[in-house]
Amino acid sequence: MTSNATPILQVRDLAVSYGHIEAVKGIDLALNEGEITALVGANGAGKSTALLAISGLLKPARGQVLFNQQDRQQDLTRLSPHKIVQSGVVQVAEGRATLTTLSIAENLALGAYTRKDKAQVAQDLDWVYSLFPVLQRRRDGLAGNLSGGEQQMLAIARALMAKPRVLLLDEPSMGLAPLLVQEIFRIVQEINRTGLTILLVEQNVRQALRIAQRGYVLETGKIVLADSGSNLLHNPKVLEAYLGG
Repeated sequence: MTSNATPILQVRDLAVSYGHIEAVKGIDLALNEGEITALVGANGAGKSTALLAISGLLKPARGQVLFNQQDRQQDLTRLSPHKIVQSGVVQVAEGRATLTTLSIAENLALGAYTRKDKAQVAQDLDWVYSLFPVLQRRRDGLAGNLSGGEQQMLAIARALMAKPRVLLLDEPSMGLAPLLVQEIFRIVQEINRTGLTILLVEQNVRQALRIAQRGYVLETGKIVLADSGSNLLHNPKVLEAYLGG
């Protein structure tokens, strides 16, 4: 995407409060279409809170989340969470949140429940199963019987079945063994190669910046650095604070 093009999603002066505590303090960020943008920082920096506000699950104290659709720009802060999903912005929540008493196939069907394009849904299901072969092999089994890594895969797959234009990933590597972390990040890159725009919220700073075209560093509710992923990966402040450099 060229630098003078309008981003697909822009966050402007977004602030979120819990009572009298301002957890997110007026942040600005932009997602270019077809790119991975990483929002990184330590635990408690406000990353997940910002993501919940973008997806409508928390009401911001102020600010805008502007989403560019084909014919208009829409402020997502005025929409309910399910309308935000229908508009094409879909979040994979921290902690996976799969429906454990339903089968894998039923979880995936729920991801597509608002869609009317049944033929395309079937094609997307085939694609999702090609991304996650373990889900296809176990599609009739209960989601609750999956390992933590497999549940993370199911959560991502279910979000993809909603046919998002922007995918919001909240800590997809949390609690996973190192080999599974590598696999999840590989899959995120593969999904992005289809042209899907991704906002990746991560404590795993090194892995996130390694695959992101652009990154933002959040500290105590404020954006303190913004640059390309590769530049941030080699930034002395980032190295010292997060990468043990």
